[in-house]
Amino acid sequence: MTPRRFVSMLALAFTLVAAQAPTPAAAQSQMTWAVHISLSPVWFDPAEHTGIITIMKVLYAVHDAMVKPMPGNPMAPSLAESWTMSKDGLTYEFVVRKGVVFHNGDTLTAEDVKFSFERYRGAAAKILKDKVASVEIVDPYRVRFKLKEPWPDFMTFYATPASGAAWIVPKKYVEKVGDEGFKKAPIGAGPYKLASFNPGVELVFEAHERYWRKTPAVKRLVWKTVPEDLTRLAMLKRGEVDIAYSLRGPLGEEVRRTPGLKLMPTVIAGSQWFNFGPLQWDPKSPWHDRRVRLAAALAFDKNAINQAETLGYSKPTGAIIPAAFEYALAIPPYPYDPAQAKRLLAEAGYPNGFDAGEYACDASYSSVAEAIGNYLGAVGIRTKLRPMERAAFLGAWKDRKITGLLQAGAGGLGNAATRVQNYFVKDGVYTWGGYPDIDDLFIQQARELDPRRREMLLHQIQRLAHERVMHAPLWELGFLNAIGPRVEESGLGLIALHPYSAPYEDLKVK
Repeated sequence: MTPRRFVSMLALAFTLVAAQAPTPAAAQSQMTWAVHISLSPVWFDPAEHTGIITIMKVLYAVHDAMVKPMPGNPMAPSLAESWTMSKDGLTYEFVVRKGVVFHNGDTLTAEDVKFSFERYRGAAAKILKDKVASVEIVDPYRVRFKLKEPWPDFMTFYATPASGAAWIVPKKYVEKVGDEGFKKAPIGAGPYKLASFNPGVELVFEAHERYWRKTPAVKRLVWKTVPEDLTRLAMLKRGEVDIAYSLRGPLGEEVRRTPGLKLMPTVIAGSQWFNFGPLQWDPKSPWHDRRVRLAAALAFDKNAINQAETLGYSKPTGAIIPAAFEYALAIPPYPYDPAQAKRLLAEAGYPNGFDAGEYACDASYSSVAEAIGNYLGAVGIRTKLRPMERAAFLGAWKDRKITGLLQAGAGGLGNAATRVQNYFVKDGVYTWGGYPDIDDLFIQQARELDPRRREMLLHQIQRLAHERVMHAPLWELGFLNAIGPRVEESGLGLIALHPYSAPYEDLKVK
């Protein structure tokens, strides 16, 4: 779609929106969202944690964790009242909070903590299981993790959204209904319980009155799946929803101009980059040549895409590890240099460019991928965009079913090591290959107890990845959401680097 045509369609859409009479918002006991993606049943189960931040939208509602990010504290005691580490770094002991009940009335105990860890199979599961020797129940409210060797990142991998291993499910219930039954009717210990789910249409939660932290002020949460950006904004303007996620570019400007609406931009841990997929590791592919990868990294204008898509709120970067993460190396963005990109392609044997095949992306960011694809085409790298619904895209990426290029993104919290584990090393959750020296450095840093030495090793990994152009980074995403006039507390921005409303029990309507 040309920019002129897009602007014309946008103007028409705004005219139609303005012409419609507003409808009353939901009752005071309800808050409603227009969500930019289809919600998948797999996100009801913490054991299936993808390492991507999207699942946290659901986990913060239905489930609770031993330790999790909360306002002002990236590792807040939750289902664990406290924890201790032995002097030798081999034992972590957690005191389980008493009086916590699951949605079905079962009492949460150390049995559930042990069970949840042992059934965990999502992102970082391999490294967690490789490092943890055993999980022991000391008494009904005390659980002990014994490590095979000191591991300074145990709490980072266990107690942040780098994994879902610390999010607790009810042992008896899961054993009764099975994994598939649990996805259909999840039971958790979180502030809300599932009321109804119409896939692709709507998800409804009702308050868990016995939630340990506080009884939620808003009794009912409704998430409506609305993939079209214009429709989300129209619903917000008509009062059909209270919060609209992901309103990029001109839509964000329209929010600013509309009385009663408020734009809520947040720079999150959501790095996005052009990913060479399995082609980087195929000696027969053009992408095996560093010069071709560097040409792609130089071909797209990060600042222009930032202004067009996120009103300048994103932070263009040369890294896929957010600058706010511990042990992150600050790397400036690759410059926009299409002339040099063409020279590199010619040196690599592609003076007229080449057909690069499919370019897969999360459909909710197809406009970003389309912009990058257009820039690549301008230097001779011709792609065919393939938008996919988010759950399908993430599943295909994780299962290595994507055979070409992709628009990658990561929003999970953690530190530099958690990102390296997922996206740099050979056996990472989202990788098709790796370099032996980087894999070795990752093993070294995981055993290093001196923070300065660890930082040096992790910085070395990031330098090598940058020098080899393992990724073509775009930005740290400036996520643009909007709220309507009924909202007193949206939860947006309360938890550092988190893109969605949370904690849900703190939300308020006027």
